[in-house]
Amino acid sequence: MSTQARILVLGAGSWGTALATHLAEGPAQVRLWGRNHEQLSSMAESGENARYLPGIPLSPKLGYEPNLDQGLDWADAVLLVTPSDSFADMLQRMAPALQGKPFAWACKGFEQGTGRLLHEVAQAHLGPEATLAVVTGPSFAKEVAQGLPTAMTVACTQTQGAEQWAGWLHHHRMRVYTSPDIIGAELGGAVKNVMAIATGLADGMQLGHNAQAAIITRGLAEIMRLGLALGALPETLMGLAGLGDLVLTCTANLSRNRRMGLALGKGLNVAQAQQEIGQHVEGVRNAAEVLRLARRAGVEMPISEQVAAVVAGQRTPAEALDALLSREPKSELD
Repeated sequence: MSTQARILVLGAGSWGTALATHLAEGPAQVRLWGRNHEQLSSMAESGENARYLPGIPLSPKLGYEPNLDQGLDWADAVLLVTPSDSFADMLQRMAPALQGKPFAWACKGFEQGTGRLLHEVAQAHLGPEATLAVVTGPSFAKEVAQGLPTAMTVACTQTQGAEQWAGWLHHHRMRVYTSPDIIGAELGGAVKNVMAIATGLADGMQLGHNAQAAIITRGLAEIMRLGLALGALPETLMGLAGLGDLVLTCTANLSRNRRMGLALGKGLNVAQAQQEIGQHVEGVRNAAEVLRLARRAGVEMPISEQVAAVVAGQRTPAEALDALLSREPKSELD
């Protein structure tokens, strides 16, 4: 495929818009599709996503595509950047048009109700031979859209596919690394959202820096245990897609998941916090799926378990804290 490939980015939220405007400044032709045609029209006229990235000018090279079918016909490759709970529905709708095309996603989560990783969902719809890639790593949409330095990982089922997506993304101030470990890349990106809620909870309850460091460190231990049980590489979980994304999402207030935890720790319920944040919070819906996956793999994840209980309204933050602190002592090396 030539470097002048035509890429359709699906999802005009903050992350989809940021990746689309970045891609448009590289070697590919890029169009952005979104469900809200009025929003797309406004973006085309103003050169700005006023709702999700106000004040940040978008690339003048970026095109806007209101018709999904026409966009899929036009595209050589497709990048899906919608919430993970719509991943399967989007794939079912697009599957015939995606055959033979490189397909990637920048969603971080699991299939709702099954706990399946998104590449498993994609393989079920597109077949085991499809070229599938996940774009992940420590990255806030606002900073990518502003052109601030960022390092990302592209993990793919095929080496050539990873190199293709890296070639389209690796320019200006974005450095992109490739990986064959799609399981580790997906797990790191999804489970860190749950840990960010946990860190936010602690900070919202004003538990101090010691507690924050403990949650991040023991949260990484939980991610490592689950990842190794599912066949992920430890290097992936200690890299950009794992540790890097975990630290960023747990410590910076641009993180929606951290802000969710902060709000819950201050006494708001999930609905109130969601309204205050005003955007989709992946960790809320994925907490139960992390737990489902952990139980299936026979892995203990106590922090994830307490976060799942809090976001489900089964425990207060104070009760979750007591449950964690009352656990029996154990070796850190277990």
